[in-house]
Amino acid sequence: MAMMEEGARSCLLQSRSSLEQDIRASYLMDHMISDGVLTGDEEDRIRSKPTRKEQAAALLELLLRKDNQAYISFYNALVRESYGDLASLLHNSLPLVSPEAEKSFSDGGTRYVQAVLSEGGVPQRPVVFVSRPALVNRVREKLYRLQKEPGWVTVFGMAGSGKSVLAAEAVRDHALITECFPGGVHWLSVGQLDRSDLLVRIQSLCFRLEQQSQEKDPSSSLHRPPGSLEEAKERLRFLMLRRYPRSLLILDDIWDSSVLKAFDIQCRVLLTTRDRSLADCVSGSKSEVAVESGLEEDQALEILALYVNGKPQRLPEQARSIVRECKGSPLVVSLIGALLREFPDRWAYYLHTLQQKKFKRIRKSSSYDYDALDQAMAASIQVLSEEHRELYIDLTVLEKDVKVPAKVLSVLWDLEPEEVEDVLQDFVNKSLLFRDCHHRPYLYYLHDLQLDFLAEMNRSGLESLHTKVVCQYQQRYSQGPPTSGDEECLYWFRFLTYHMAKANLTQELCSLMFSLDWVRTKAQIMGPAHLINDYVEYGTILDKEVRGHFQEFLSLNGHQLEQRPFPDVVQLALSQPDSSEVYRQALLQAQERATRGGLYLDWVNKSSLKSLSRLVVQPHQGSIYSACFSHDGTKIASCGSSKTLRVFKSTSGEKLLEIQAHDDEVLCCAFSPDDHLLATCSSDRKVKVWNVERGTLMRMFEDEHEEQVNHCQFTNTLRRLLLATCSNDKFMNTKNTMFGHLEPVNHCCFSPDDAYLSTSSSDGTLKLWEVSSANEWKSIDVADMFPEQREQTEVMVKCSTWSADGRTIICAARNAVFVFDVETAAMLLEIRTSRLSTVQYCHACPSSNLVAIALSHYAVELWDIETSKKMADCSGHLSWVHGVQFSPDGSLLLSCSDDQTVRVWETKKVHTSSAVCLKRDSDVLFNNGDITVRGLGWRHTHIHTHNDALQMTGECVVLEGHKEQVRCFSLLTTTPSSETHLLSWSFDGTIKVWDMSSGELLQDLVCHQGAVLACDVSPDGQLFATTSADKTAKVWSSASWECVRLLDGHQDCVRSCRFSWNGRRLATGDDNGEIRLWNVKDGTLLKICSRDNKDAMDSLHGGWVTDLHFSPDNTVLLSTGGYIKWWNVEKGEALQTFYPTGANLKRIHVSPDFSTFVTIDNIGILYILKKVE
Repeated sequence: MAMMEEGARSCLLQSRSSLEQDIRASYLMDHMISDGVLTGDEEDRIRSKPTRKEQAAALLELLLRKDNQAYISFYNALVRESYGDLASLLHNSLPLVSPEAEKSFSDGGTRYVQAVLSEGGVPQRPVVFVSRPALVNRVREKLYRLQKEPGWVTVFGMAGSGKSVLAAEAVRDHALITECFPGGVHWLSVGQLDRSDLLVRIQSLCFRLEQQSQEKDPSSSLHRPPGSLEEAKERLRFLMLRRYPRSLLILDDIWDSSVLKAFDIQCRVLLTTRDRSLADCVSGSKSEVAVESGLEEDQALEILALYVNGKPQRLPEQARSIVRECKGSPLVVSLIGALLREFPDRWAYYLHTLQQKKFKRIRKSSSYDYDALDQAMAASIQVLSEEHRELYIDLTVLEKDVKVPAKVLSVLWDLEPEEVEDVLQDFVNKSLLFRDCHHRPYLYYLHDLQLDFLAEMNRSGLESLHTKVVCQYQQRYSQGPPTSGDEECLYWFRFLTYHMAKANLTQELCSLMFSLDWVRTKAQIMGPAHLINDYVEYGTILDKEVRGHFQEFLSLNGHQLEQRPFPDVVQLALSQPDSSEVYRQALLQAQERATRGGLYLDWVNKSSLKSLSRLVVQPHQGSIYSACFSHDGTKIASCGSSKTLRVFKSTSGEKLLEIQAHDDEVLCCAFSPDDHLLATCSSDRKVKVWNVERGTLMRMFEDEHEEQVNHCQFTNTLRRLLLATCSNDKFMNTKNTMFGHLEPVNHCCFSPDDAYLSTSSSDGTLKLWEVSSANEWKSIDVADMFPEQREQTEVMVKCSTWSADGRTIICAARNAVFVFDVETAAMLLEIRTSRLSTVQYCHACPSSNLVAIALSHYAVELWDIETSKKMADCSGHLSWVHGVQFSPDGSLLLSCSDDQTVRVWETKKVHTSSAVCLKRDSDVLFNNGDITVRGLGWRHTHIHTHNDALQMTGECVVLEGHKEQVRCFSLLTTTPSSETHLLSWSFDGTIKVWDMSSGELLQDLVCHQGAVLACDVSPDGQLFATTSADKTAKVWSSASWECVRLLDGHQDCVRSCRFSWNGRRLATGDDNGEIRLWNVKDGTLLKICSRDNKDAMDSLHGGWVTDLHFSPDNTVLLSTGGYIKWWNVEKGEALQTFYPTGANLKRIHVSPDFSTFVTIDNIGILYILKKVE
């Protein structure tokens, strides 16, 4: 291997101490791996060092043994990670590397290139192809610049100019791929997308990349699809930097800057677009190539010559006139060429048609003139037979950027698939339709301009065309929707609602979308994201109340609907409120299925869990990113993706003011101390101050920040009115600019006395600044609170909030909230939420010890930081909660969300009603249909009963003898004496048998090498079973006190056991969620429940198997863990699953007839479940 130049090596040695002191190796290695100068094994060795400084030293030591390319990659990584001062130390010694752009280009016609492009989904060359070498070479020259570092190459031009063909041709080069993109080339067609469709596209890309990676490396595993755009962006970033380093991502047909931001992941990107300025919104090096709107005359003539199998010099004069008439548009030239191939003597006719036909111009949101395409399209359609022309007009109903299989059109046209394929072949031959040959069966699609033309031409008949689609579908699938999961099935589930809405078939749309059967089938095939999007998109058409029922059901159960095996939707829906249409349909279906032997459980006491929100307001059409109370508590301001600022009354939601505030998303708003002013900040990099009364702009700051402004806040008093803002440009403004963070600053907050300002950053730190001097006072490394994760991914500190007395500061990062002492910077308290959720925001109550936490799983939690206890769960939002804030007096709490709502809660009501929750230790008495539950609350004992005549008398006998904690006890009636003894089992590994009258220890059995976790006595009292942390279960004789069966095979602690009522079977459950059924007579294993249903993200049972019960007829087994399951004993198959709101169920109480089940989850919710009859 070539050695590093001596000058570069010497510079590294001289700068070594400075570099070791400051760099964070984990941040730099991502880029070096992507550049191909560092291997995964080398990264692992460096990460194994215990401290940051030792990791930095190991990286530098490795670097000194590498070549010039490693030096350059290290330098570029320093620049990208904002170590500019350190990079300057190395700059003068950068080695000289010859420019790769001077290398000659190959024709790309190698098998290797074809394999790479085919695997990456790059479109093939068109059948008629004319090279544009000057443009291709310009694109390749820009792409060679990406060899050393990530960046963006933008290919822009008007519609129909051939941008996509040019992008595909540019990467059809052997030298380019092997030298610059050995990790491959990955093509993604984008188009115009909303957030949910964008998420689906990125999910599809990630799945394809992971699938290809698994084919190359079988040890790698597939992950569940990302559940949010943020998660999808991080997954794609990981794949591109780690699994596909030095690869190229091609984004075809980008329209929107917000879409492009989702791919700002520091990789190599080639994008095609009509908007030259789109790349301004992303970071990294950028270059661009302009594509002329039309071909050169000789190129256009060459295309026409290829279509008619002639030579350009021999074409008639009308050929040049046609090229001039259509302005050299590649698409129009191809359309006319395809017509001439069928009728080569019609040169004069098509020229005359183009010259004489006067079509209405297509009005779009851009300024492009589509006249030439209109004329070509009309001429093309006219040559179709009348029958085919009618069929082609039917294609007007297709959505843009959607490819359909022939089977969809077979339904629409009521023709045999073979006939449809013949028709489509005719359309393809005439360039009226495009075919994607990468799929089998083929998929067909129209160009955007062709669809625009058809839509304009058939404007008055669109509704009837969509009606035809719906009617044909209903006729074909009168017995139920297709469930094959193929491309045709996916099309109908994705677009049937679209066609109904466009056809104005409101009744049919409501009937479909308010059907639990449709919800179940579509969720199973496509997941819940598209369903939720349908309810949002067609919300104005649907009944508001019923739409809310279904949308809330899907939002609260979306994570369950992503699971495989797919859950029982009817059972999930039975947990909805009794007033919900979802519950009503579920109950009817459950009752009908119960008559056929189905098992369903109704949560009969769920009505006690009501929404505690006081006011729900929908102030914007779009996500709400920020909301705040005025200082007098009478008003609320909100802002979000709609680019507007709105002020409304906190009591009624009545609108007081609405302003079109910014040119991009408004990320934050804040009242001044006297409530006369409102500040807003935005992705457009501007900060504005508004007069609240008049709604007028008082001042605008547009030069202070270079990137989007994330947060703004006024001081708390008018003593010295300041406005603080922070941005992605890594510094923060008050009166002065404060530098110090190495990554974007997400949030800033004044202390109660305005003496200090706290800032939260993506660099993993929380910094405190002196306001008077603008100097950094303290820095807290919050990333150190995640030692097991910080080197894998960045730790982003989302926000901070001060306690009312200013002595503590609270910040949020990942799934945790930390409380620090301001003076000592010592951590006082840590609050960890669900591992599957992240904390979006937190705010401290100004009048109590409460802190409100906004979570990504749609919830708001209240915690008491004095007692370290969660005091309330505020449920109701249907999407991510972005912000929470207490009113100035602490009496109210507001929350804002992606679900377009602001909810106002009464703090006292939520606090007191939610504080009384039960612990999981409880007892239940079933008495002739009455249920008495005795449960321990956090502070009190609660008894829920229909009969409160409970009495207990007698004397107490103390039994002493166990050396460690006693796990539990049970009664044992021995034979033949029929004496009743007490069995107790303990963490000391023993079972002790006691005389209940005298307290005498009768037997002391050393049962296991580990703790005894469970014990159960057989119904006849002759046997008892024990389970242990030593991963075994044993069966004992109560006559001889000897072990008669050793049951091994579990791979984890065996936590529960239960004999069947006939004593023939024993069920055991372990901490891996596995349940085993044993033959008691000979100790043989009969069944293992759920072995093949293990989810990669979870145990078999969502947690430990904590309790087991057989039905009286011994045919059904009940188990509890993270959720509750019922099993068929003979088959070992699950019959039903109930998912509680919380998790980690400890035990369950079962009525004698096995029809009622009572348990309590880890957040204190009581569940009384009854079988649906």
